[in-house]
Amino acid sequence: MELSKTIFGNEISKKDFQKACKTQKKFIDKFADDRDTVYKFKLVDNDVLTPVMGVKNLVIEENTDGTPSKEKFTLPKNSVIIGNIRMGFGHYRISMAMASAAHAMGFTPIWMDLNSFKGTTTTSIISAQNDLYSLGSRLSQKSKLFNKFVWEPMNYEGFKKLSYNAGDQKTSELFTSLYRDLPKDTPYIATHVWPSQGAVHAGMTHVVNAIPDNWPMGLHLSEGAIHAVQTEKTYLGYKYLLGFDGDKVLKPMKDKDIFYAGHYIDDEMVVNLEADCKKRIERAKKGEPVRFLLTIGGAGAQGEFFSKILKNLLPYIQEEKACLYINCGDYMNVWDLIQKNVPEINQGIFKTFTKTYFNDWACEAEFAEKAISGKDKASSRGIHVFCNKDIFAAVYITNLLLRASDVLVTKPSELAFYPVPKLFIRRIGGHEMWGAIHSHEIGDGTVECETPQMAASMAKNLINDKELYLRMCENILRNKTIGMYDGAYKVVEAAVGKKVPAKKTTAKPAAKSAKPAVKTEKSAAKKTSSKAKAK
Repeated sequence: MELSKTIFGNEISKKDFQKACKTQKKFIDKFADDRDTVYKFKLVDNDVLTPVMGVKNLVIEENTDGTPSKEKFTLPKNSVIIGNIRMGFGHYRISMAMASAAHAMGFTPIWMDLNSFKGTTTTSIISAQNDLYSLGSRLSQKSKLFNKFVWEPMNYEGFKKLSYNAGDQKTSELFTSLYRDLPKDTPYIATHVWPSQGAVHAGMTHVVNAIPDNWPMGLHLSEGAIHAVQTEKTYLGYKYLLGFDGDKVLKPMKDKDIFYAGHYIDDEMVVNLEADCKKRIERAKKGEPVRFLLTIGGAGAQGEFFSKILKNLLPYIQEEKACLYINCGDYMNVWDLIQKNVPEINQGIFKTFTKTYFNDWACEAEFAEKAISGKDKASSRGIHVFCNKDIFAAVYITNLLLRASDVLVTKPSELAFYPVPKLFIRRIGGHEMWGAIHSHEIGDGTVECETPQMAASMAKNLINDKELYLRMCENILRNKTIGMYDGAYKVVEAAVGKKVPAKKTTAKPAAKSAKPAVKTEKSAAKKTSSKAKAK
């Protein structure tokens, strides 16, 4: 089937199809066409995720002369491939949720990042697109005109069009070489549409396309895969392709093509949700400092915004009414920017109050474990700053700190769905607006604060108005009872084609499990793995 001509029974115009073909040719001319190449793979441990959730990274196997290996490749029994791309942090974070759920259900998660296979046409195309998206994200935060007339319309309406999907479908035909060496019936979960489209074009038969946003867009369609969504609003919009071609009424998706899963949340967060909420409530009632977690996105675009929030919270930190965790991701320049904008943090009492944890996973995991358990009072005082060159550590430290935090301060992207009270700052792209709206409606997040002043005011409200904060905690507990946070488990079940109960009795605190991952020696990793199996 030519998926760029007809999408769920809806015909694409000849003009749009020709445009899609031209785009594909442009990429071939620039990056070559390696669809006839068979890349051989091998599996390697992931220093951060293997000890926690058994993840194995899929990498290209090469001979000593640099040519592709011809050795037969096999996957472990009960494997589930997590197809993703590094584009910001969001798709990696959702992938970790899927891997965590799969591991808890007895499967081996195989990490397949299409943006990690250097030298392939697939990675060359995705990397170029990622660079453009990151640039656009940063410009949107610096220029109101660019944001209003280019970035917001593109993210909100441009990506919504069915014709946009036609272009991506044609381009993703070039991704199939990376799937040739994989068993076609392996359960495959994609946390971005491009891995899903590539898998379908390559003939994979058990593909689930986990849609990340709460704003239906043609961008995320992958005909031939099962589409999973996180909200009822999104289900309705995708099922009937509402607004995907202006006011035109389109043919709907079939029931087999889409299902409501719920929020994509890591197993360790779901299992420990009640206990973590109880600790938050106890801290609030005792009048302990409110722990704010500030996360910088993968594009590093909101350093200025966070700087202004931090500056406004300094008096509360000094009075021990607030405590800050700041994850700069893998952007050390963001921390440099914050220090430049808020020089007070390196002066006087704040110099003592500020602790940094850079590229030291053992120290970071230990801090998170103590903060979760409440054993260390220092984790409720001052400012604690994290930054990691390793992308997996940069993303996963937020997961660990989420469980220890009282309030997450974030743009309304993938983190809008996580079960922790949230303070939303200005979005990057119009589609993210609906993440904040959903969270506010289910009662676990604030409205979107579009200015630093509004965000700082809301932070002060959360410090001073315990009723506001406690209501969020109570709503999270209520949402848990209706299965709202079970989306990752449901996606795994859809991929494997059957119901599989999670082995929740074996769950361990995430930070404690992650701590050994910092040991780079292979012997240490093997020792950790052996202990886990023994348990």
